[in-house]
Amino acid sequence: MRNVCTRLNAIVDSYHRYQTLARLEVSHNRIGDEGVQRLCKALEQNKTLTILELRDNKISDKGVQHLGKALERNETLITLILSWNHIGHQGTQHLGKALEQNQTLKTLDLSHNQTGDEGAQHLGKVLEQNKTLTTLNLRSNKISHEGARHLRKGLEQNRTLTTLDLSYNHIGHQGIQHLSKALEQNQTVTTLALYQAEIGDEEAQHLGKALEQNKTLTTLNLCQNGIGDKEAQYLGKALEQNQTLNTLDLSHNQIGDEGAQHLGKALEQNQTLTTLDLSRNQIDDEGVQHIGKALEQNQTVATLTLSYNRIGHQGVQYLGRALEENQALTMLDLNCNQVGTQGAQYLGKALERNQTLITLNLNDNEIDVQGAQHLAKALDQNQTLITLNLFDNQLSRQGAERLANARQQNRIQFVFLDDYITWFSSRALPRYCTP
Repeated sequence: MRNVCTRLNAIVDSYHRYQTLARLEVSHNRIGDEGVQRLCKALEQNKTLTILELRDNKISDKGVQHLGKALERNETLITLILSWNHIGHQGTQHLGKALEQNQTLKTLDLSHNQTGDEGAQHLGKVLEQNKTLTTLNLRSNKISHEGARHLRKGLEQNRTLTTLDLSYNHIGHQGIQHLSKALEQNQTVTTLALYQAEIGDEEAQHLGKALEQNKTLTTLNLCQNGIGDKEAQYLGKALEQNQTLNTLDLSHNQIGDEGAQHLGKALEQNQTLTTLDLSRNQIDDEGVQHIGKALEQNQTVATLTLSYNRIGHQGVQYLGRALEENQALTMLDLNCNQVGTQGAQYLGKALERNQTLITLNLNDNEIDVQGAQHLAKALDQNQTLITLNLFDNQLSRQGAERLANARQQNRIQFVFLDDYITWFSSRALPRYCTP
């Protein structure tokens, strides 16, 4: 590490050809506090560095103290990444003090540290005053509802932060309530990530109310939160009124058919959502019926992910009908369901009429040679589909050849096939398929 810092000093201070150095990554090097101290001496004088990455370096509060002092003087650094270190509340306090004076830093990544509630308190105070920070990553930092309360105070006054990641903390009911209250007033945050934030019935209700009033949030990630049908009802109601959210991630939850019904109803009215991820839930054919019906009317959703659910050929029939009418959807992901041969037939029929879908993922869906033939027939006519994923199906040589022939009739660039294809069929497709 001594050599690294010596070289940095030489580069920025001595050699003219290196005076434009803008990014330095010293991640995964175990430089520790002593190494950071040496690095900071160069940082105090540097006039060109904008990105500094120090992830996974065994940096503790002592090392961050040196960084804080350097940030008070530095006038060029825009991005500072300190993830996967040993930074606690004292180190966060040092950074907070620096950010009260620093006027250039826009991105601060403290994910996977031990900031805790006390550290969140320091950062909350920073948000009240700081006018430059736009991205704050506090993923996995042992922050509870008390820390969320401190952050709420900062968010209610802050006018610059646009991205906040509080995933994998223990925010709980009261914490979500605090954040929801903040969202009702905050006018700048556009992206909020709350992976595994312990969101239940009451928490979803608070979030839903916030979404009804919030006018700026565009991306909300609620992955892995145990959200079920009741919670989906609150979120669906919010989507009926919300006019800004365009990306909603509800993957890895417990949403079933009833929840899908609530979300489908919302999609019939919502005019802003463009990306919806419902992968790895418990939605079967009945639930997809509601989503399909909504897609017949919805003209904004462009990306829909339904992978790893329980969708069979009947559910695909509903989606097929929607695709015949829908003019907005460009990507449909049905990976790891039970589409089967009959489902492939429904999709094929839809593709003959659909003129907007660009990507269709059918990985691991029990599609055999007959299903491949139905899809190939559609490809003979379809002129918009570009990517078709058919990994882990049972297409056989005949199905592969039929798809290869169909490829010659349209503009499709990629047909991803599977390991079950014979040696012959793999030779039949090299001009049309990527390996």
